[in-house]
Amino acid sequence: MNKNRRAILGALAAAGTVGLAGRIAAAEPPPETTRLRLVKFPSLCQAPLFVAEELLRADGFTDISYLDADVPGAGPGSVQVVSDGRADVAVFFAAPLAMAIDRGADIVVLGGVHPGCFELFTTPDIRSVKDLKGKTVSVLANESGQHVFLATIVTYVGLDPQRDIRWDFNPPAKGKQLLAEGRIDGYLGFPPDPQELRDRKIGRMLLSSTVDRPWSQYFCCMPAVNRSWARKHPVATKRVLRAILKGGEICTSNPEVGVKAYLAKGYAPRPEYALQSIKELPYRRWREFNPEDTLRFYALQLREAGMIRSTPQKIIAQGTDFRILEQLKREMKG
Repeated sequence: MNKNRRAILGALAAAGTVGLAGRIAAAEPPPETTRLRLVKFPSLCQAPLFVAEELLRADGFTDISYLDADVPGAGPGSVQVVSDGRADVAVFFAAPLAMAIDRGADIVVLGGVHPGCFELFTTPDIRSVKDLKGKTVSVLANESGQHVFLATIVTYVGLDPQRDIRWDFNPPAKGKQLLAEGRIDGYLGFPPDPQELRDRKIGRMLLSSTVDRPWSQYFCCMPAVNRSWARKHPVATKRVLRAILKGGEICTSNPEVGVKAYLAKGYAPRPEYALQSIKELPYRRWREFNPEDTLRFYALQLREAGMIRSTPQKIIAQGTDFRILEQLKREMKG
């Protein structure tokens, strides 16, 4: 057992969380499978998924593994690893999920983990999102999470993301450097990028999805499961969703546990950026927001941008099931 895992277990045991998971598990039917394959991404907002691992082990899952998505940037293409059955569950970004469902992904969205996450930074002369018309913004790749979210942002203010924005594809480190040098006009970052950019005083924060409406009123990250796996394993599906939501609450009450769980997966941000990232995210608000509203909102923007064809109603009907979420809202006392 590595040092980080011992620290996570110690913190969870001190809070009585592992024992609670065991008592809940004993009162329910056992999961239909003890094997669970998850997908991991480098964004720090994924910390609840990693904290959930120890809860899942206490809940009866003995064989837990992680896969990296084939497509970089946590965009709609990365959902394929769950859709085709190579993984069972993942926490994906909301807007790319709407695109994946539009394309026929064989998944079911179960709820939302937290609102807020990404932030848009620009050069000082950009005073509003509309000022990005004709400007250059850096994102990881076409249809990456950065690209899809920023496309919805500019669409919301009346710009055409395909004609009005010059997209420059770069790794995050290069994108941040280009912004620092004034060679691009905008950069959208996921934690810990915003914390680093603010600390280094690079650009100006133009939009925060954690505090700025309408973005702050919708989920950023949402758990999704392979449809066939969920149908065969309803008890396991409920336990996974509960562990992820509980993992988010633990990140709020004890953010150091979230940092340790994240670092244990091999990521190496500056510890102060990691801690600040987790402290800033409103994980406990998963009860307050409507995941259906989230997908409706992003589907509307993406359809307006010409990036999906389906109506929001079809996206919701085809790719969601929130019945377990409603059960957990009743069972997990806030």
